[in-house]
Amino acid sequence: MYTKKQLEQWDDQFVWHPFTPHSVYRAEEPVTIVAGEGNYLIDASGQRLLDGVSSIWCNTFGHRHPKIDDAIKAQLDKIAHATLLGNAQEQSILLAKRLVELAPGNLSKVFFSDNGSTSVEIALKMALQWTQQRSPKTKRLKFMGLTNAYNGDTIGSVSLGGIGLFHSRFKPLLFDVIRAPSPYFYRRPAEQTQAEAEIAFIAEFDRIFLQNADTLCALILEPGMQGAGGMITYPEGFLRHARELTAKHDVLLILDGVAMGMGRSGKMFACEHENVVPDFLCIAKGLTGGYLPVAATITNNRIFDGFLAPPELGKTFFHGHTYTGNALGCAAANATLQIFDDEKVLAFLPKKIAHLKEELLSLNDLPNIGEIRQFGLAVGIELVQDRTTKTPFPAKMRIGMKIARRIRDEGIFLRPLGDIITIMPPLSITFAEITQIVAAIRIGISEVVHKMSE
Repeated sequence: MYTKKQLEQWDDQFVWHPFTPHSVYRAEEPVTIVAGEGNYLIDASGQRLLDGVSSIWCNTFGHRHPKIDDAIKAQLDKIAHATLLGNAQEQSILLAKRLVELAPGNLSKVFFSDNGSTSVEIALKMALQWTQQRSPKTKRLKFMGLTNAYNGDTIGSVSLGGIGLFHSRFKPLLFDVIRAPSPYFYRRPAEQTQAEAEIAFIAEFDRIFLQNADTLCALILEPGMQGAGGMITYPEGFLRHARELTAKHDVLLILDGVAMGMGRSGKMFACEHENVVPDFLCIAKGLTGGYLPVAATITNNRIFDGFLAPPELGKTFFHGHTYTGNALGCAAANATLQIFDDEKVLAFLPKKIAHLKEELLSLNDLPNIGEIRQFGLAVGIELVQDRTTKTPFPAKMRIGMKIARRIRDEGIFLRPLGDIITIMPPLSITFAEITQIVAAIRIGISEVVHKMSE
Protein backbone atom coordinates (compact mmCIF):
# COMPACT_ATOMS: atom_id res chain seq x y z
CA MET A 1 0.00 0.00 0.00
CA TYR A 2 1.03 3.61 -0.42
CA THR A 3 0.06 6.90 1.17
CA LYS A 4 -1.14 10.16 -0.36
CA LYS A 5 2.27 11.66 0.40
CA GLN A 6 4.06 8.83 -1.44
CA LEU A 7 1.83 9.32 -4.48
CA GLU A 8 2.69 13.01 -4.51
CA GLN A 9 6.40 12.27 -4.20
CA TRP A 10 6.30 9.76 -7.06
CA ASP A 11 4.21 12.20 -9.09
CA ASP A 12 6.87 14.89 -8.66
CA GLN A 13 9.65 12.42 -9.39
CA PHE A 14 8.30 10.58 -12.42
CA VAL A 15 5.41 12.39 -14.18
CA TRP A 16 5.66 15.23 -16.69
CA HIS A 17 2.19 16.80 -16.84
CA PRO A 18 0.64 18.37 -19.97
CA PHE A 19 0.10 22.14 -20.12
CA THR A 20 1.68 22.42 -16.67
CA PRO A 21 4.43 24.82 -15.50
CA HIS A 22 6.27 22.47 -13.17
CA SER A 23 8.14 25.31 -11.47
CA VAL A 24 4.91 26.14 -9.61
CA TYR A 25 3.08 22.80 -9.90
CA ARG A 26 3.36 21.53 -6.33
CA ALA A 27 3.01 25.02 -4.84
CA GLU A 28 -0.41 25.34 -6.50
CA GLU A 29 -1.58 22.24 -4.65
CA PRO A 30 -2.79 19.96 -7.46
CA VAL A 31 -5.32 17.26 -6.64
CA THR A 32 -4.50 13.56 -6.90
CA ILE A 33 -7.62 11.74 -8.10
CA VAL A 34 -8.12 8.13 -7.07
CA ALA A 35 -11.80 7.56 -7.88
CA GLY A 36 -14.98 9.04 -9.28
CA GLU A 37 -18.69 8.68 -8.69
CA GLY A 38 -21.39 10.36 -10.73
CA ASN A 39 -20.53 14.02 -11.28
CA TYR A 40 -17.87 13.89 -8.56
CA LEU A 41 -14.14 13.24 -8.37
CA ILE A 42 -12.63 11.72 -5.25
CA ASP A 43 -9.07 12.69 -4.33
CA ALA A 44 -6.44 10.82 -2.33
CA SER A 45 -7.65 12.48 0.87
CA GLY A 46 -11.18 11.27 0.30
CA GLN A 47 -12.51 14.73 -0.62
CA ARG A 48 -15.38 14.76 -3.10
CA LEU A 49 -15.13 17.46 -5.77
CA LEU A 50 -17.85 18.35 -8.26
CA ASP A 51 -16.23 17.90 -11.67
CA GLY A 52 -17.01 21.34 -13.09
CA VAL A 53 -14.88 20.87 -16.24
CA SER A 54 -15.85 17.28 -17.10
CA SER A 55 -12.25 16.10 -16.62
CA ILE A 56 -11.16 18.55 -19.33
CA TRP A 57 -14.38 18.66 -21.32
CA CYS A 58 -14.85 14.95 -22.01
CA ASN A 59 -16.90 13.35 -19.22
CA THR A 60 -20.43 13.21 -20.57
CA PHE A 61 -22.64 11.49 -18.01
CA GLY A 62 -20.53 11.35 -14.88
CA HIS A 63 -17.98 8.85 -13.68
CA ARG A 64 -18.68 5.11 -13.41
CA HIS A 65 -21.92 5.26 -15.37
CA PRO A 66 -23.26 1.69 -15.11
CA LYS A 67 -24.30 1.41 -18.76
CA ILE A 68 -20.86 2.40 -20.04
CA ASP A 69 -19.12 0.28 -17.40
CA ASP A 70 -21.21 -2.74 -18.39
CA ALA A 71 -20.57 -2.22 -22.12
CA ILE A 72 -16.81 -2.20 -21.60
CA LYS A 73 -16.94 -5.25 -19.32
CA ALA A 74 -19.06 -7.14 -21.87
CA GLN A 75 -16.65 -6.26 -24.66
CA LEU A 76 -13.71 -7.50 -22.57
CA ASP A 77 -15.31 -10.93 -22.66
CA LYS A 78 -15.08 -10.81 -26.47
CA ILE A 79 -11.93 -8.93 -27.54
CA ALA A 80 -10.18 -5.72 -26.46
CA HIS A 81 -8.71 -4.70 -29.82
CA ALA A 82 -8.44 -5.82 -33.43
CA THR A 83 -6.91 -3.87 -36.28
CA LEU A 84 -8.99 -1.94 -38.80
CA LEU A 85 -6.15 -1.83 -41.34
CA GLY A 86 -7.73 -3.74 -44.20
CA ASN A 87 -10.07 -5.55 -41.82
CA ALA A 88 -13.22 -4.86 -39.80
CA GLN A 89 -14.36 -5.12 -36.20
CA GLU A 90 -17.91 -5.33 -34.89
CA GLN A 91 -18.06 -2.39 -32.47
CA SER A 92 -16.46 0.07 -34.92
CA ILE A 93 -18.99 -0.91 -37.60
CA LEU A 94 -21.89 -0.33 -35.22
CA LEU A 95 -20.44 3.00 -34.07
CA ALA A 96 -19.86 4.24 -37.63
CA LYS A 97 -23.46 3.38 -38.51
CA ARG A 98 -24.77 5.26 -35.47
CA LEU A 99 -22.64 8.33 -36.16
CA VAL A 100 -23.74 8.56 -39.80
CA GLU A 101 -27.36 8.31 -38.71
CA LEU A 102 -26.81 11.17 -36.24
CA ALA A 103 -24.59 13.38 -38.41
CA PRO A 104 -26.15 16.25 -40.33
CA GLY A 105 -26.77 16.27 -44.07
CA ASN A 106 -24.76 14.07 -46.38
CA LEU A 107 -21.97 13.09 -43.97
CA SER A 108 -21.68 9.37 -44.62
CA LYS A 109 -18.16 8.01 -44.02
CA VAL A 110 -16.34 7.66 -40.69
CA PHE A 111 -12.57 7.46 -40.22
CA PHE A 112 -11.62 6.56 -36.64
CA SER A 113 -8.59 7.71 -34.67
CA ASP A 114 -7.53 8.29 -31.08
CA ASN A 115 -8.16 11.92 -30.07
CA GLY A 116 -9.24 15.35 -31.21
CA SER A 117 -5.81 16.30 -32.55
CA THR A 118 -5.66 13.26 -34.79
CA SER A 119 -9.23 13.72 -36.01
CA VAL A 120 -8.24 17.18 -37.26
CA GLU A 121 -4.91 15.94 -38.64
CA ILE A 122 -6.83 13.37 -40.68
CA ALA A 123 -9.28 15.96 -42.00
CA LEU A 124 -6.55 18.30 -43.22
CA LYS A 125 -4.62 15.46 -44.88
CA MET A 126 -7.76 14.10 -46.51
CA ALA A 127 -8.69 17.57 -47.75
CA LEU A 128 -5.26 18.18 -49.25
CA GLN A 129 -4.92 14.76 -50.86
CA TRP A 130 -8.45 14.89 -52.26
CA THR A 131 -7.83 18.33 -53.74
CA GLN A 132 -4.57 17.19 -55.36
CA GLN A 133 -6.10 14.02 -56.77
CA ARG A 134 -9.05 15.97 -58.10
CA SER A 135 -6.74 18.36 -59.94
CA PRO A 136 -3.01 17.44 -59.93
CA LYS A 137 -1.93 20.94 -60.98
CA THR A 138 -4.09 22.70 -58.44
CA LYS A 139 -2.95 25.86 -56.68
CA ARG A 140 -5.42 25.21 -53.87
CA LEU A 141 -2.90 24.10 -51.26
CA LYS A 142 -3.53 26.64 -48.49
CA PHE A 143 -5.61 26.39 -45.33
CA MET A 144 -7.38 29.23 -43.55
CA GLY A 145 -8.16 29.52 -39.86
CA LEU A 146 -8.68 32.09 -37.14
CA THR A 147 -6.38 33.61 -34.56
CA ASN A 148 -7.05 32.13 -31.11
CA ALA A 149 -7.95 28.81 -32.74
CA TYR A 150 -7.01 25.57 -31.04
CA ASN A 151 -7.26 22.39 -33.08
CA GLY A 152 -4.95 20.05 -31.20
CA ASP A 153 -1.27 19.36 -30.58
CA THR A 154 -0.05 17.28 -33.53
CA ILE A 155 1.99 19.28 -36.02
CA GLY A 156 -0.71 19.67 -38.65
CA SER A 157 -3.35 20.65 -36.12
CA VAL A 158 -0.89 23.03 -34.44
CA SER A 159 -0.29 24.66 -37.82
CA LEU A 160 -4.03 25.23 -38.16
CA GLY A 161 -4.22 26.63 -34.62
CA GLY A 162 -3.48 30.24 -33.82
CA ILE A 163 -2.57 30.63 -30.13
CA GLY A 164 0.86 32.21 -29.86
CA LEU A 165 1.54 31.01 -26.32
CA PHE A 166 0.94 27.38 -27.34
CA HIS A 167 2.23 27.35 -30.89
CA SER A 168 4.93 29.97 -31.57
CA ARG A 169 7.78 27.78 -30.28
CA PHE A 170 7.07 25.23 -32.99
CA LYS A 171 6.99 27.66 -35.91
CA PRO A 172 9.98 25.99 -37.71
CA LEU A 173 7.91 22.80 -37.93
CA LEU A 174 4.67 24.38 -39.11
CA PHE A 175 3.19 25.16 -42.52
CA ASP A 176 1.82 28.60 -43.34
CA VAL A 177 -1.89 29.22 -42.80
CA ILE A 178 -4.00 32.13 -43.99
CA ARG A 179 -5.12 33.71 -40.75
CA ALA A 180 -8.17 35.87 -40.03
CA PRO A 181 -8.60 37.61 -36.68
CA SER A 182 -10.63 36.11 -33.86
CA PRO A 183 -13.96 37.79 -33.09
CA TYR A 184 -12.47 38.49 -29.66
CA PHE A 185 -10.26 41.27 -31.01
CA TYR A 186 -13.27 43.26 -32.16
CA ARG A 187 -14.73 43.37 -28.65
CA ARG A 188 -11.90 45.41 -27.20
CA PRO A 189 -12.62 49.06 -28.17
CA ALA A 190 -14.91 50.52 -25.50
CA GLU A 191 -16.52 52.90 -27.98
CA GLN A 192 -17.70 50.05 -30.25
CA THR A 193 -21.09 48.42 -29.81
CA GLN A 194 -21.41 44.64 -30.02
CA ALA A 195 -23.27 44.92 -33.32
CA GLU A 196 -20.53 47.13 -34.79
CA ALA A 197 -17.87 44.71 -33.55
CA GLU A 198 -19.61 41.76 -35.17
CA ILE A 199 -19.98 43.57 -38.48
CA ALA A 200 -16.30 44.55 -38.41
CA PHE A 201 -15.22 40.97 -37.69
CA ILE A 202 -17.27 39.47 -40.52
CA ALA A 203 -16.10 42.15 -42.96
CA GLU A 204 -12.45 41.42 -42.18
CA PHE A 205 -13.03 37.67 -42.35
CA ASP A 206 -14.65 38.10 -45.79
CA ARG A 207 -11.86 40.34 -47.02
CA ILE A 208 -9.14 37.83 -46.13
CA PHE A 209 -11.12 34.86 -47.42
CA LEU A 210 -11.93 36.46 -50.79
CA GLN A 211 -8.38 37.71 -51.19
CA ASN A 212 -7.12 34.12 -50.92
CA ALA A 213 -10.08 32.06 -52.17
CA ASP A 214 -8.35 30.87 -55.36
CA THR A 215 -5.53 29.27 -53.36
CA LEU A 216 -7.57 27.81 -50.49
CA CYS A 217 -7.97 24.10 -50.03
CA ALA A 218 -10.04 24.35 -46.84
CA LEU A 219 -11.27 26.61 -44.06
CA ILE A 220 -11.24 25.26 -40.50
CA LEU A 221 -13.42 26.58 -37.69
CA GLU A 222 -14.47 25.52 -34.20
CA PRO A 223 -18.27 25.66 -34.40
CA GLY A 224 -20.10 27.59 -31.69
CA MET A 225 -17.11 28.72 -29.66
CA GLN A 226 -13.34 28.95 -29.83
CA GLY A 227 -12.52 26.76 -26.83
CA ALA A 228 -8.94 26.76 -25.56
CA GLY A 229 -8.34 30.15 -27.20
CA GLY A 230 -10.46 31.78 -24.53
CA MET A 231 -14.05 30.51 -24.84
CA ILE A 232 -14.80 33.01 -27.60
CA THR A 233 -18.27 33.05 -29.16
CA TYR A 234 -19.05 34.07 -32.75
CA PRO A 235 -21.70 36.44 -34.07
CA GLU A 236 -25.00 34.68 -34.61
CA GLY A 237 -25.17 33.35 -38.17
CA PHE A 238 -21.42 33.48 -38.75
CA LEU A 239 -21.01 29.75 -39.25
CA ARG A 240 -23.82 29.67 -41.82
CA HIS A 241 -22.22 32.63 -43.58
CA ALA A 242 -18.84 30.87 -43.68
CA ARG A 243 -20.43 27.72 -45.10
CA GLU A 244 -22.13 29.70 -47.87
CA LEU A 245 -18.87 31.45 -48.68
CA THR A 246 -16.87 28.20 -48.88
CA ALA A 247 -19.53 26.51 -51.01
CA LYS A 248 -19.65 29.44 -53.42
CA HIS A 249 -15.86 29.44 -53.89
CA ASP A 250 -15.36 25.66 -53.91
CA VAL A 251 -13.40 25.63 -50.65
CA LEU A 252 -13.76 22.67 -48.28
CA LEU A 253 -15.04 23.30 -44.75
CA ILE A 254 -13.55 21.45 -41.76
CA LEU A 255 -15.37 21.82 -38.46
CA ASP A 256 -13.43 20.96 -35.33
CA GLY A 257 -16.38 19.91 -33.20
CA VAL A 258 -14.24 18.15 -30.60
CA ALA A 259 -14.92 20.49 -27.66
CA MET A 260 -18.45 21.63 -28.49
CA GLY A 261 -19.82 18.36 -29.84
CA MET A 262 -21.63 15.44 -28.18
CA GLY A 263 -24.43 17.54 -26.67
CA ARG A 264 -22.28 20.29 -25.19
CA SER A 265 -24.16 22.95 -27.16
CA GLY A 266 -27.62 21.57 -26.49
CA LYS A 267 -27.63 19.69 -29.79
CA MET A 268 -25.58 16.64 -30.64
CA PHE A 269 -23.26 18.66 -32.90
CA ALA A 270 -22.75 22.41 -32.57
CA CYS A 271 -23.08 23.04 -36.31
CA GLU A 272 -26.72 21.95 -36.13
CA HIS A 273 -27.63 25.26 -34.49
CA GLU A 274 -27.17 26.97 -37.86
CA ASN A 275 -28.06 23.97 -40.05
CA VAL A 276 -24.52 23.77 -41.40
CA VAL A 277 -23.19 20.61 -43.03
CA PRO A 278 -19.38 20.68 -43.35
CA ASP A 279 -17.20 18.56 -45.60
CA PHE A 280 -15.42 17.20 -42.52
CA LEU A 281 -16.75 17.00 -38.97
CA CYS A 282 -14.20 16.11 -36.28
CA ILE A 283 -15.41 14.71 -32.97
CA ALA A 284 -13.76 13.16 -29.89
CA LYS A 285 -13.78 13.97 -26.12
CA GLY A 286 -17.35 13.12 -25.04
CA LEU A 287 -17.80 10.48 -27.74
CA THR A 288 -16.95 7.67 -25.31
CA GLY A 289 -18.48 9.37 -22.29
CA GLY A 290 -14.99 10.39 -21.23
CA TYR A 291 -13.83 6.81 -20.76
CA LEU A 292 -11.43 5.94 -23.58
CA PRO A 293 -9.64 7.76 -26.43
CA VAL A 294 -11.73 7.41 -29.58
CA ALA A 295 -12.16 10.11 -32.22
CA ALA A 296 -13.90 10.27 -35.58
CA THR A 297 -13.50 12.29 -38.75
CA ILE A 298 -16.82 12.18 -40.59
CA THR A 299 -16.95 13.12 -44.26
CA ASN A 300 -19.10 12.53 -47.35
CA ASN A 301 -19.11 10.23 -50.35
CA ARG A 302 -17.80 12.98 -52.61
CA ILE A 303 -14.59 13.03 -50.60
CA PHE A 304 -14.46 9.26 -50.17
CA ASP A 305 -14.94 8.61 -53.89
CA GLY A 306 -11.93 10.81 -54.66
CA PHE A 307 -9.72 8.11 -53.14
CA LEU A 308 -11.17 5.22 -55.15
CA ALA A 309 -8.71 3.95 -57.75
CA PRO A 310 -6.68 0.80 -58.46
CA PRO A 311 -4.09 0.33 -55.66
CA GLU A 312 -1.16 0.75 -58.03
CA LEU A 313 -2.18 4.38 -58.69
CA GLY A 314 -1.36 5.27 -55.08
CA LYS A 315 -4.57 7.18 -54.31
CA THR A 316 -5.18 5.26 -51.10
CA PHE A 317 -5.35 7.38 -47.95
CA PHE A 318 -2.12 6.29 -46.28
CA HIS A 319 -2.90 7.26 -42.71
CA GLY A 320 -3.80 5.14 -39.71
CA HIS A 321 -3.32 4.51 -36.02
CA THR A 322 -2.61 1.24 -34.26
CA TYR A 323 -5.66 1.56 -32.04
CA THR A 324 -7.99 2.99 -34.70
CA GLY A 325 -11.52 1.80 -33.99
CA ASN A 326 -10.48 0.17 -30.71
CA ALA A 327 -13.18 -2.30 -29.66
CA LEU A 328 -13.34 -1.25 -26.01
CA GLY A 329 -13.48 2.44 -26.93
CA CYS A 330 -16.14 1.90 -29.58
CA ALA A 331 -18.18 -0.17 -27.13
CA ALA A 332 -18.03 2.76 -24.69
CA ALA A 333 -19.05 5.15 -27.47
CA ASN A 334 -21.97 2.96 -28.53
CA ALA A 335 -23.14 2.85 -24.91
CA THR A 336 -22.77 6.64 -24.67
CA LEU A 337 -24.95 7.18 -27.74
CA GLN A 338 -27.49 4.73 -26.35
CA ILE A 339 -27.69 6.79 -23.15
CA PHE A 340 -28.49 9.87 -25.24
CA ASP A 341 -31.48 7.94 -26.63
CA ASP A 342 -32.61 6.12 -23.49
CA GLU A 343 -32.43 9.11 -21.17
CA LYS A 344 -33.66 11.71 -23.69
CA VAL A 345 -30.60 13.78 -22.84
CA LEU A 346 -30.91 16.41 -25.56
CA ALA A 347 -34.52 17.14 -24.58
CA PHE A 348 -33.48 18.12 -21.05
CA LEU A 349 -30.44 20.22 -21.94
CA PRO A 350 -32.18 23.50 -22.93
CA LYS A 351 -33.54 23.96 -19.40
CA LYS A 352 -30.11 23.32 -17.88
CA ILE A 353 -28.51 25.76 -20.32
CA ALA A 354 -31.13 28.40 -19.47
CA HIS A 355 -30.61 27.84 -15.74
CA LEU A 356 -26.86 28.25 -16.14
CA LYS A 357 -27.41 31.49 -18.05
CA GLU A 358 -29.71 32.81 -15.33
CA GLU A 359 -27.26 31.91 -12.56
CA LEU A 360 -24.40 33.62 -14.37
CA LEU A 361 -26.34 36.90 -14.29
CA SER A 362 -25.66 37.00 -10.56
CA LEU A 363 -21.97 37.59 -11.29
CA ASN A 364 -22.48 40.74 -13.36
CA ASP A 365 -21.94 43.08 -10.42
CA LEU A 366 -18.40 41.80 -9.78
CA PRO A 367 -16.02 44.56 -10.96
CA ASN A 368 -13.25 42.18 -12.07
CA ILE A 369 -15.31 40.31 -14.67
CA GLY A 370 -14.67 41.67 -18.14
CA GLU A 371 -17.10 39.43 -19.99
CA ILE A 372 -19.09 36.23 -19.50
CA ARG A 373 -19.31 34.11 -22.64
CA GLN A 374 -21.67 31.14 -22.89
CA PHE A 375 -22.44 28.59 -25.57
CA GLY A 376 -24.69 25.83 -24.32
CA LEU A 377 -23.10 24.23 -21.26
CA ALA A 378 -19.75 25.89 -21.98
CA VAL A 379 -18.80 29.13 -20.23
CA GLY A 380 -15.78 31.41 -20.08
CA ILE A 381 -15.61 34.09 -17.38
CA GLU A 382 -12.92 36.63 -18.26
CA LEU A 383 -11.08 38.17 -15.32
CA VAL A 384 -9.70 41.70 -15.64
CA GLN A 385 -8.16 44.37 -13.42
CA ASP A 386 -10.49 47.03 -14.75
CA ARG A 387 -13.85 46.34 -16.38
CA THR A 388 -13.97 49.62 -18.30
CA THR A 389 -10.62 49.20 -20.04
CA LYS A 390 -10.58 45.39 -19.78
CA THR A 391 -6.99 45.61 -18.60
CA PRO A 392 -5.78 42.07 -17.89
CA PHE A 393 -4.04 40.97 -14.72
CA PRO A 394 -0.27 40.39 -15.09
CA ALA A 395 0.25 36.77 -16.09
CA LYS A 396 2.69 36.21 -13.23
CA MET A 397 -0.11 36.78 -10.71
CA ARG A 398 -1.81 33.51 -11.79
CA ILE A 399 -5.18 34.93 -10.78
CA GLY A 400 -7.16 32.22 -12.59
CA MET A 401 -5.32 29.40 -10.82
CA LYS A 402 -5.61 31.10 -7.43
CA ILE A 403 -9.36 31.47 -7.87
CA ALA A 404 -9.71 27.85 -9.00
CA ARG A 405 -7.80 26.76 -5.89
CA ARG A 406 -10.13 28.79 -3.65
CA ILE A 407 -13.16 27.34 -5.41
CA ARG A 408 -11.88 23.86 -4.61
CA ASP A 409 -12.42 24.62 -0.92
CA GLU A 410 -16.11 24.95 -1.83
CA GLY A 411 -16.08 21.40 -3.21
CA ILE A 412 -15.77 22.30 -6.91
CA PHE A 413 -12.97 21.33 -9.29
CA LEU A 414 -12.32 23.84 -12.09
CA ARG A 415 -9.29 24.38 -14.30
CA PRO A 416 -9.01 27.86 -15.86
CA LEU A 417 -7.60 28.95 -19.19
CA GLY A 418 -5.14 31.55 -17.94
CA ASP A 419 -7.35 34.19 -16.36
CA ILE A 420 -10.56 32.80 -17.83
CA ILE A 421 -12.59 30.67 -15.46
CA THR A 422 -14.20 27.88 -17.46
CA ILE A 423 -17.34 25.94 -16.70
CA MET A 424 -17.83 22.74 -18.73
CA PRO A 425 -19.80 20.35 -16.51
CA PRO A 426 -21.01 16.86 -17.45
CA LEU A 427 -24.35 16.86 -19.25
CA SER A 428 -25.67 15.01 -16.20
CA ILE A 429 -25.14 18.10 -14.03
CA THR A 430 -28.14 18.96 -11.86
CA PHE A 431 -29.80 22.35 -11.45
CA ALA A 432 -28.62 22.49 -7.83
CA GLU A 433 -25.05 21.69 -8.85
CA ILE A 434 -25.11 24.46 -11.47
CA THR A 435 -26.16 26.90 -8.76
CA GLN A 436 -23.42 25.54 -6.49
CA ILE A 437 -20.73 26.08 -9.14
CA VAL A 438 -21.69 29.68 -9.83
CA ALA A 439 -21.94 30.49 -6.12
CA ALA A 440 -18.46 29.07 -5.56
CA ILE A 441 -17.08 31.13 -8.45
CA ARG A 442 -18.50 34.27 -6.86
CA ILE A 443 -16.79 33.44 -3.57
CA GLY A 444 -13.50 32.63 -5.31
CA ILE A 445 -13.36 35.80 -7.39
CA SER A 446 -14.45 38.07 -4.54
CA GLU A 447 -12.01 36.70 -1.98
CA VAL A 448 -8.95 36.22 -4.18
CA VAL A 449 -9.12 39.58 -5.94
CA HIS A 450 -9.82 41.36 -2.67
CA LYS A 451 -6.83 39.68 -1.05
CA MET A 452 -4.58 40.55 -4.00
CA SER A 453 -5.56 44.22 -3.76
CA GLU A 454 -4.73 44.50 -0.06
